[in-house]
Amino acid sequence: MKNEVMELADLLKNSKHVVVLTGAGMDTESNIPDFRGKDGWWKNMDPRTVASIDTLQENYSLFHEFYSMRLKMLEGVKPHKGHFILAELESRGMIEGIATQNVAGLHAMAGSRRVYELHGNIRSIRCNNCHREAGLKNFLNKEKCNFCGGALRPGVVLFGEMLPNEAWDSAMSAIERSDLLVVIGTSLEVYPVNQLPMMTRGKTVLINNEDRGGSGMFDLKIIGKAREVLEELYDNLED
Repeated sequence: MKNEVMELADLLKNSKHVVVLTGAGMDTESNIPDFRGKDGWWKNMDPRTVASIDTLQENYSLFHEFYSMRLKMLEGVKPHKGHFILAELESRGMIEGIATQNVAGLHAMAGSRRVYELHGNIRSIRCNNCHREAGLKNFLNKEKCNFCGGALRPGVVLFGEMLPNEAWDSAMSAIERSDLLVVIGTSLEVYPVNQLPMMTRGKTVLINNEDRGGSGMFDLKIIGKAREVLEELYDNLED
């Protein structure tokens, strides 16, 4: 892995427009479960039964139980060193922005300023009807919207919904002009996010704990845990 990380360090130093795309593997070392890994949640649960717009509308109790559990699991969860390294590289001007499939908001918590949350943010609560914001406690207490009486929900993209236009358009624009795209911790199985690596004309790098089938499109592949690879990368950049 060392030679590959050194190669990535050289690419970073010699690139002007670097964009990072992260998935669940970026957050697992903050003790957030993966969904599509070999031991992921979706191996034992059909996501369409709990994380869909249909469930929200037709079986709110099940929907609320699932997302209340997920939110409670996030209590005390903090960014790991890899998140802070990406934020530091952004502050140095070495990274232009981060597009992420993750919904826990750890990149922003670590200090990254330009984050495109492609699947929304689970900590952001709103009414499903009038879209007004509400508090986390309001949702956990199973309260209704104060304005229209509608059902409250986390601000995540559910199965059956479109991605948020602003985040998607910003991420796509940044990736199209990038000369280096670094993909970290994603299986690239979810459409349309799995199309993003094809939108850059620059170099592409994959950092992932597993060698998955769709990794052949990358110029450089580094197999390892996100935090460990980013720590080694940071050390190489300091040399």
